[in-house]
Amino acid sequence: MTIAGATIVAVLAGPAAAVAAPTDDLQGRLDAVVAAGAIGALAEVRDEHGVWRGVSGAAVRGSGRPVPVHGRFRVGSVTKTFVATVVLQLVAEGRVRLDDVRPLLDHTSGVPDYLPTLTLPPDPAFLDNRRRTWTPAELIERARAREQGTPGVFAYSNTNYLLLGQLIERVTGRPYAREIERRIIRPLGLRATSLPGTSPRIPGAHPHGYVPIEDRGLVDYTVMNPSVMGASGEMISTTADLNRFFGALLGGRLLPAGLLREMKTTRSTRAYGLGLAWWQHTTCGVTVYGNDGDALAYQTFSYATADRRRQATIAFTPDFTGDVDAAVDAFMDRVFCGT
Repeated sequence: MTIAGATIVAVLAGPAAAVAAPTDDLQGRLDAVVAAGAIGALAEVRDEHGVWRGVSGAAVRGSGRPVPVHGRFRVGSVTKTFVATVVLQLVAEGRVRLDDVRPLLDHTSGVPDYLPTLTLPPDPAFLDNRRRTWTPAELIERARAREQGTPGVFAYSNTNYLLLGQLIERVTGRPYAREIERRIIRPLGLRATSLPGTSPRIPGAHPHGYVPIEDRGLVDYTVMNPSVMGASGEMISTTADLNRFFGALLGGRLLPAGLLREMKTTRSTRAYGLGLAWWQHTTCGVTVYGNDGDALAYQTFSYATADRRRQATIAFTPDFTGDVDAAVDAFMDRVFCGT
């Protein structure tokens, strides 16, 4: 059962009044995501009607607390698009060669993923490391112990982005988090977006996230040391900030046109370019660009049409009782196809 959340409808700034989006329909689709297997969900949609924001479910499992409409959450691999953007800015500045970083950006390097070497849910031992600080070097070394993949063949690896984070630091003399803040977060005014490093708490209002643990059921995993994800997924943000970021990226504010085209081009059989993915499941066949992320206790999807006329970011805290993919697909279909 879902707990109905507040729905806020706003309009885009402009000289003419906007028409409110069909909020009941969008709210129903968001409620369906929660019903399919989430504790709480929040979303922001931007289209020709204006801006719609909605929430569903509970911020804390078993409570009546609504999800905060401007709540923050861990975005997981959406972090990779921010990292990729900075790397491509360094390419534009002539400080990095595109061919040198392309295999890392598009996961065709053959570098193995470190993630399978870690203890993961539902193993109870997973909780032993929730406050542990991991260094990129430690995680990369764990990846080195695994079998090397085939260069040129797509194989998703979080290690690629740990290496890109180190590359940014080597080239600029500053940590990748500081470069993301300097080049993207501050210029775009993403006031609710942060790279927490080793800080375990989510600042500001936020829904709680949970992981399934054997013999204990769902365990609150909101507080955790995100260094285990690092440049591959540590970021915290909001639906509004992610929509603003992808709007700026696709609008050419962050990269030259040629590098943006490269970012949107795949050289494999997967719908993944240089740190940018595209949604393949719309029933109307429209191409939308963005990324999605799984931060264990939080899942995020943020996509936009190439012309930025329609955008949608949805985040939710899964309860691991069902598959929410079909419900997320239906939400995106409503936004991008009107169906």
